[in-house]
Amino acid sequence: MKGFFSNFKGDAFGGLTAGIVALPLALAFGVSSGLGPSAGLYGAIFISFFASLFGGTNTQISGPTAPMTAVSMLVIAGIIGANDGNVEKALPAILTIFLMVGIIQIGLGAIGIGKYIRYIPYPVVSGFMTAIGVMILITQLLPAFGYYPKEDEAFVNQFKPQAEEVILNKILKDEAGEGILVLEDFKETIKRAENISHDEIYLEAVTLAGNAASGVMGAIKSLPNALSNINYLELILCLVTIVIIYGFKRITTAIPSTLVALVIVSGVAYGFGLKYRPIEEIPSGFPIPNLSIFSEFSLSSVTPYIFTALSLAFLGAIDSLLTSVIADNMTKTKHKPNKELIGQGIGNSIAAIFGGIPGAGATIRTVVNINAGGKTKLSGMIAGVLLLIVLLALGPVASQIPAAVLAGILITVGIGVMDYKGLKAMPHMPKIEVAIMIIVLVLSVFWNLVYAVGIGLVIASLMFMKKMGDVTASKSKVESLEGLEGNNLKESVWKDEINIPKQLKENIFIKHLNGPVFFGSTSELQQLAMQIPETAKYVILRMDRVPYMDQSGVYTLEEIIFGLEQKGVKTHIVGIQQQPLYLAKNIDIVPDLIPEDRVFKDFDSCIAYLNNAIEEDSTDSKE
Repeated sequence: MKGFFSNFKGDAFGGLTAGIVALPLALAFGVSSGLGPSAGLYGAIFISFFASLFGGTNTQISGPTAPMTAVSMLVIAGIIGANDGNVEKALPAILTIFLMVGIIQIGLGAIGIGKYIRYIPYPVVSGFMTAIGVMILITQLLPAFGYYPKEDEAFVNQFKPQAEEVILNKILKDEAGEGILVLEDFKETIKRAENISHDEIYLEAVTLAGNAASGVMGAIKSLPNALSNINYLELILCLVTIVIIYGFKRITTAIPSTLVALVIVSGVAYGFGLKYRPIEEIPSGFPIPNLSIFSEFSLSSVTPYIFTALSLAFLGAIDSLLTSVIADNMTKTKHKPNKELIGQGIGNSIAAIFGGIPGAGATIRTVVNINAGGKTKLSGMIAGVLLLIVLLALGPVASQIPAAVLAGILITVGIGVMDYKGLKAMPHMPKIEVAIMIIVLVLSVFWNLVYAVGIGLVIASLMFMKKMGDVTASKSKVESLEGLEGNNLKESVWKDEINIPKQLKENIFIKHLNGPVFFGSTSELQQLAMQIPETAKYVILRMDRVPYMDQSGVYTLEEIIFGLEQKGVKTHIVGIQQQPLYLAKNIDIVPDLIPEDRVFKDFDSCIAYLNNAIEEDSTDSKE
């Protein structure tokens, strides 16, 4: 406990500063997610406190982040759409998905996945981060112009015929369930249809209009309507917010410019009685657990989103551990990746129970905390407590913040989150890496963010395997020792192969294997085996430089050796390392195909063995 409070002053200042930075972002991410500002604030409170308490990075400040919010937004929109646009009805399923995200992260940490996250290829991360920025920018254009599709009567009226069709389908479904729908008598159907009010049709049309205008494609389709219905007050408030955020940074970075913009623009708008659109009301009082997650749990409502929950959990893990690496570099410490995942999982689980959106380690907030003096877990916990105090004391005041101000804050977040380093490097990067980056970027923005990352990972993995296979093939040699005498002797022959007795050179062929033998190199392995001429009597496989073999590699090797043995060519293995030897013995290459006396630790002992074998063969043939 003494160590916990060893840096109390620095941690207090760091936590307070980080909490101040987190406040406007938490509200903005909550609004962007579709669950409202309170969901962002609840997420920031609980994730910050519990991820710090249980996590493995002392200085990390966690909470809702741009990538996590972008994916959460898709989940929320999908489930709300499936529940007739009713947020209250959809909320248990939404929060159940977020609870699953936290539980999955705890599981990932418990089984030790944390140390493998660093193997995500950079082009995939770069394309993803740039896509997040583009998505935020596009989706914030409508609120920046002060245009809300659900409130545009002309736009909503376009969906009335579709709304009537949806309501009629519901009536038919209900009647089929009640067992009163029969072909001979549609009286009940007609009676119910006649009772449909104009208000019901309009409300259904509002839901359909909201669904049609959601997401990136919806925002793009709605842009012409937004441009013809600009609310100039909202646009000015948004632009002034952006100008202050970028302008104030030039004056000083000691005070967060997002908070300055939030306070100034909101204060002026409220003080002068401007007729702006405020954000949704933030409930006052301590957050209450949403027990409907458990009481109204339905497996069918969450099953379609299990893969998305898994992807969101991995995204949060990557987001957090990348921030942990940055914190390590700044503090000269070393984080515990698996413990960090468990902490993030606990934070996200508790946040979901209280109605908060999921989050991860936040880079900017973590850097602010470290620069302000934060050194221990106490700083992140203090940041969470500060946000709770703001909620309890200033909830009604925060509810008067203009929605356009949060749109302006999010636009700067979208601009800032893009990977400009990766974009600038594109002309100098290998074409395949540029292609992966663009594929992930385009698919994320215009199709499905989660699937785009999956496709990017698959392509990157296949390309890596292709390269590794090419490297293995280019370094492998299958040559007659007799044919190696000449100008390229030093290039082709390993040092211990130079002074081979002359009588061996005509009969022995050597295969040099370099690097891992895995499923990406099996075709090259088979090709090289075909180069061994029919005249060969003995083949030596030099495996000194093969650190690893997978199942595909060892089975391919088995096929090659079996083929050679059938032709009467005896195979000898030199220098095989522990892991490949274990596999070879496991599937009985050794001793069934190659007796143990033909497996040698070094090349010299193999040559001595072959020298004796050839002399014996020569003696037998003379007799």
